[in-house]
Amino acid sequence: MATYDPTTALLVIDVQNDFADPAGALAVYGGGEIVPEVNDQIARARAAGATVVYTQDWHPADTPHFAKDGGIWPVHCVQDTWGAAFHPKLVVAGAVVRKGADGGDGYSGFSVRDPRSGQTSPTALEDMLRAAGVTRVVVVGLATDYCVVETVCDARMLQLEAEVVTDAIRAVDLHPGDGARALVRMRDAGADLL
Repeated sequence: MATYDPTTALLVIDVQNDFADPAGALAVYGGGEIVPEVNDQIARARAAGATVVYTQDWHPADTPHFAKDGGIWPVHCVQDTWGAAFHPKLVVAGAVVRKGADGGDGYSGFSVRDPRSGQTSPTALEDMLRAAGVTRVVVVGLATDYCVVETVCDARMLQLEAEVVTDAIRAVDLHPGDGARALVRMRDAGADLL
C-alpha cells in the first residue's frame, strides 16, 4: 500500500476521456475502472500533506504526433475538447502539467520530445516537485505502457524514489505483452510496484 507524507508527490497520469472512456479516441481497456482507486489515492495523499500533480495530454489539432500529420497515433486529447478533459468522476485537486501543447510527444510527465528532431525538453514537473521538497513519487494513471512507464523511468533518472500502484494503472497493449514489459522496465529502473 502506498504511503504519503509531505516529501511525497502523487502523480496522476493522463486520466482523460480519450484514454479512460470507452468512446475515447485512444480508449484503454478498463481505463475508467481505475478512477475510484485513483480518487482513493488522491484523498490519502491530500490527508497526509503530500503534493498531488496531474498530467494532461494537451495536443494542438495538427501535430506530427498524429498519424494524419506523419506520426503514429490517431487524433486524441486535442486542446479544449471533450477527449482532452479529465474523466468526469476524477477528483481534480492539485496542479496540472500539460504536455504536448507545442506539438511534441508528451509521453513522460517530466519531458516532451520533438517528433522530428528527437530533442527533449523538460516540462514544469521536476521544478514543481523540487520546490515542494519532494523526494518520492507515487504514480497512477494511463497508460502503463506509455505515459506511466516513461514518467516512472524519468523520475528514477532524476533520483526520485518511485512507487507504482498497480491497481490504479491500465495498459494499451498495442502489442500483446506491452503492459507486462512496462512493469519489468519500471522495476528494473528501481521503482517499487505495489
